[in-house]
Amino acid sequence: MNKDFIISWKAAGISLGLLLIIATALVKPLGVSTQFVVTDGMVAHQVAPEFAESNTYLSKYGEKDDWGVGYGWMLVFGMIVGGGVTAQLLRRRQPDADKGSMPELWKATFGPSQTKRYLASFFGGVLLLFGARLAGGCTSGHMISGISQLALSSFIFGVITFVSAILMAKFLYRGRA
Repeated sequence: MNKDFIISWKAAGISLGLLLIIATALVKPLGVSTQFVVTDGMVAHQVAPEFAESNTYLSKYGEKDDWGVGYGWMLVFGMIVGGGVTAQLLRRRQPDADKGSMPELWKATFGPSQTKRYLASFFGGVLLLFGARLAGGCTSGHMISGISQLALSSFIFGVITFVSAILMAKFLYRGRA
């Protein structure tokens, strides 16, 4: 078994569990996709108020009391800053194969273009966010917060997510081992 990991899965799981307990006790459960919709609603209410009010989805978001920097945007900001700080602190422990290079599987499947990889990542993120809102929450909201609150929809989402990921991995790695 490879023991060359950055953090033990046990320590990461316990840390995430404690973070969830603290966040839920102090403010509300973790989840960030709603903040992007709130921002869309804010912009829509400013630019095209008639459209925003007539749109069933946007009319629920972007009210004046949602404006400003609150829990949601601080969580998004914290994820970006925390990821950056952690990447810098643990850079020496990162495998050389992962440092600034493109994965071999990507190059073999789609070619060496970094522009193509960035565009695919961006549009994949857009699709993920669209799907998250369609499902009523993002993966952190469903799989971490929802499952911890025993929400049936979150269990279904979690199972489907893992089954899809396993099937996709098997499909992509087929014949490459």
